[in-house]
Amino acid sequence: MAFNLLIIALSAFIPLVVGFIWYHPNVLGKAWMQANKFTQKDVESGNMPLILVLTYFMSFLMGTVITFLVIHQNHLFSVFADVPAASEQGTTLNLYISEFMSNYGNKFRTFGHGAFHGLFTVVFFVLPMITINALFERRGAKYIFIHVGYWLISISLMGGVLCQFS
Repeated sequence: MAFNLLIIALSAFIPLVVGFIWYHPNVLGKAWMQANKFTQKDVESGNMPLILVLTYFMSFLMGTVITFLVIHQNHLFSVFADVPAASEQGTTLNLYISEFMSNYGNKFRTFGHGAFHGLFTVVFFVLPMITINALFERRGAKYIFIHVGYWLISISLMGGVLCQFS
């Protein structure tokens, strides 16, 4: 199963759009600055073009991994990745894989299913990661909830888009 690089590239814009809204001063931007002990001057001091380009690139990398998390059919191909008979036309294994994909290739390929896996990923992977960092940085619950909320929305939307359209 091939990656749909166009959909991954498009989904990589989701964290940028969500971040623009989520961290806006009229939404959670002021609370985020307070939790980080930032001033407006601190926020304005960064190289914004570089930050946006790197954010997009990192989101693209995340999209490639999220694709594997939300599309279960990819796992079938990973099992047979090093088996030449899997890709040789007419072999028993190739026919089995073709029939399997014909029957089950579209199972669980919905926006909701992908969003669920995105949510699951945030709760069981991102939340612990951010919490561990926050503990060592001596940040409070507000810091954790602001960032986890952002990733909950971003990764759930990315998972939904990638599952539905890849």
